[in-house]
Amino acid sequence: MRIDLHTHSRVSDGTDTPAELVAAAAATGLDVVALTDHDTTAGWDEALAAGEEHGVTVIPGIEISTEHGGRSVHLLGYLIDPTYEPLVEELGQILAGRSARVPLMVAQLQAEGIAITEADVYAQSTDAAATGRPHVADALVALGVVGHRDEAFDRFLAWGRPAYVDRYAAPLERMIDLIARAGGVSVIAHPWGRTTRRTPSVEQLATFAARGLAGVEVDHQDHDAATRAELRAVAAELDLVATGSSDYHGTGKTGHPLGVNTTAAVELHRLLERAAAASAASGRPAPVSLPPVVLR
Repeated sequence: MRIDLHTHSRVSDGTDTPAELVAAAAATGLDVVALTDHDTTAGWDEALAAGEEHGVTVIPGIEISTEHGGRSVHLLGYLIDPTYEPLVEELGQILAGRSARVPLMVAQLQAEGIAITEADVYAQSTDAAATGRPHVADALVALGVVGHRDEAFDRFLAWGRPAYVDRYAAPLERMIDLIARAGGVSVIAHPWGRTTRRTPSVEQLATFAARGLAGVEVDHQDHDAATRAELRAVAAELDLVATGSSDYHGTGKTGHPLGVNTTAAVELHRLLERAAAASAASGRPAPVSLPPVVLR
C-alpha cells in the first residue's frame, strides 16, 4: 500500500484542483492520499468524490499555520470535524491574516521598483480560500520578474527579504487541543526542515506528545537521511506516529512529486486508531468512513 499524507491543491497554494490532484495520485500508483490544504477544508468534498471515481482512498486533512516560541510550526490535522465552531473561528482568523498582508506585500514590492498590483496577485489565487505569499510569487512569475516561485521567495518574500510581511499564526498548543476536540489527530509537519532545525526540540516534542500530539512527519524532502533517522528514533521513544509524504503542490513546488515519500501502512493504522479514539472522546463525528482495506 502506497500512502502520501501531505498534499496541497489550488484551494490553498497548489496548482491542481482537488480532483486533478486525486487523479494524479491514482496515476502515480498511490492507494491513499491526504488532502491537507493550508488552513482550509474547502477542497474535501471534491477530493472525496474524485477518490471514489479513481479508486483512491482520500483522507481529509489540513495544514494549520501555528507558532511556538516565536517560530513557525506547521501542524497537520487529520479527520477533524470541520464544523467544530472553535476550530472554524481560529481558521477564519488565520485565513484573514493571510489575505490581509497581500496589499502590504504589494506595496513593498512596488517600493522595490516592481510594477505589480493587487489585481495581478488575485488573478493567480483563483478559487483559493485565501490569497497569500505563493500567489504573490506566482504573480511575480507571470510578470517576468522571476523565473519560478522559489526565486520569488528567495529574493523577495521569505523572512528577512524586502517584501516579507508577518501575519497571525495560532499558538501550537492551542491547535493541538482544538484538533483533538474536533475529533481529529495532529502531526507536526517537517519539524526539523528548512530553518527550523531542532525546533521543536526533543524536549518540546515530548511536551506536545503528552498534550495529545499524535505524530511527526519524518520522511520529507526537507529532511536528510541523518535527520530522518534521528526523528524516527525520537518518534519511537515518544510513541509518536512516524509519517512520510510528498508535500506536493503541483507545479508550485519543485522537487516534491506525489509519492516521493510515503507512510508505512502500520503507521497509518496507528494514526487512524488514534483518530477513532479522539472522535469517541470528543463526541465529534469523523468526516468520512474509510474502507476496510485502510482500516486493516
